[in-house]
Amino acid sequence: MKKPDRKPRRRQEPAEQEPVPLTLLLRQRLQEFVVATGLIAVEALLEEERRATCGARYRHDPERTAFRHGHCAGELVLGGRRVGVRRPRARTRDGAEVVLPSWGAFAAEDPLDERAVEQLVVGVSTRGYGRSLEALPPSVKGRGTSKSAVSRRFVRATEEKLGEILHRRLDELDLVGLMIDGVHFADHVILVALGIDSQGRKHVLGLREGATENATACRALVVDLRERGMPTDRSIFVTLDGAKALRRAVLDVFGDFALIQRCQVHKTRNVEEQVPQAMRRHVRASMNEAYRSRAAARAKRLLENLGKRLEAEHPGAAASLAEGLDETLTVMELDLPRALERTLATTNPIDNVMGTCRRVTRNVKRWRDGAMIVRWVATGLREASRSFRRLRGHAGMPALVAALRARDARLTKTVDAQAATA
Repeated sequence: MKKPDRKPRRRQEPAEQEPVPLTLLLRQRLQEFVVATGLIAVEALLEEERRATCGARYRHDPERTAFRHGHCAGELVLGGRRVGVRRPRARTRDGAEVVLPSWGAFAAEDPLDERAVEQLVVGVSTRGYGRSLEALPPSVKGRGTSKSAVSRRFVRATEEKLGEILHRRLDELDLVGLMIDGVHFADHVILVALGIDSQGRKHVLGLREGATENATACRALVVDLRERGMPTDRSIFVTLDGAKALRRAVLDVFGDFALIQRCQVHKTRNVEEQVPQAMRRHVRASMNEAYRSRAAARAKRLLENLGKRLEAEHPGAAASLAEGLDETLTVMELDLPRALERTLATTNPIDNVMGTCRRVTRNVKRWRDGAMIVRWVATGLREASRSFRRLRGHAGMPALVAALRARDARLTKTVDAQAATA
C-alpha cells in the first residue's frame, strides 16, 4: 500500500537571543576584573625587580650579589582587607633576605586601621564590616574582616589619635577664646575644650574623663591646657554653660585674665524650666529681647524687671535668673560686631562638636570602661574637626583681639598701681 505523501516539516529556527553587551559584562564584574588584573601586575612587577636584582634566570653571572630563593606566601592590603600574594624571594650570598623595593613600599602602606575607623564612624558595625567591602574574585582569598580583627584595629587607631589630642602643644596657637563643655556616657562625663584663635579658627584642645563635672576633673583639664603651652598671662574670652565647677577651675588657672561669658541659651532654658508651661513662651521672649538689645545696661534692666515679676509666684525661677546674670552680658560690653557677639554669647560651637560625638557613638550598645568612652569621643572629635569652618562672625575677630589687649593694658596698670602703693 502506497504511503501518503507527507509534507516536510519546517524546521523552527531557535529564537535569536540578543547578545549581552560587553560593556555590561565589564560593568558587572569590573571590581573583580580590576582586582585580578592588578594582582597580576603586582606579581609581574615583583618578578621584574627580582630579575634586576639577581640577573636573568639560568645565566651565570659571577658579579651578581643576590640569588633567587623561590616564592613564599605574602599579604598586601587591598579594599579594606588583607589578600594573599605570591612573593618572590631573593637572598644575598651570606643568606640575608633581600627586600624588593616595591614589596617594601606596598607592605608599608597599611590603611587598614584608618579604614576600620572610617567604616565605624559612618555607622558600619564591626559585624557588618566585611559585608560593606567590595567583592573580590573567587580566586583571591582575603582575611582580616572579622569582628575581633576590626575591633583591634579600631582600638589601635583611636588610641593613636587620642595621643595626638592629649599631647599636642598649644603654644603654637594664637588662642583668644575658649569653650568647655561635657558629654555624658553611662556613668562618665567627658569634658572637652575647644579653642578659638585670632583668625576665628576652631581647634580641639583636649579632653578629660570624670565621674561628674566636678572641680577635680575640671581643674585637671584646664591645668593640662596650661602645661601644654596655653598662655595664662593674657586675657582670654571663655564661654561656659554655667557649671560652677568649670567656672571655678578657669578662675583658679587664669585668674583675672579669664573673661567669662555664661551661655545665654542655657540661662534661658534653666529659667524656662522653673515656670509653668503657659508662662514659658513669655519668659523666653522677654529674655531674648534683653539679649538682643546690644546694650549691656538696658539688657540688665530688662532682665531684672523680669526677675521682679517672677519673684512672688516663682522665686526659684527668679533666683535662677539672678544667679550669674552679669556674666551672661559679658560679651555685650566689648562692642563687637553683631554676628560675632551672638556666636560668643552661647556654647553653640562646642555643642555642635558634642552632637557629632553623639552621632559617631550611636551604634555602641555597651560601654565597657572609661578608656573605651575616651577613645570613641576622641574619634568623634576628630570627625568633627574635619568639617570645622571658621567661627560665624569671624570677620569681627580683630575687634575681639583689640578688646582683650586693651583689657590686658588696664590689668597691668592696676597691678602696677597696687604694687606702687604696697
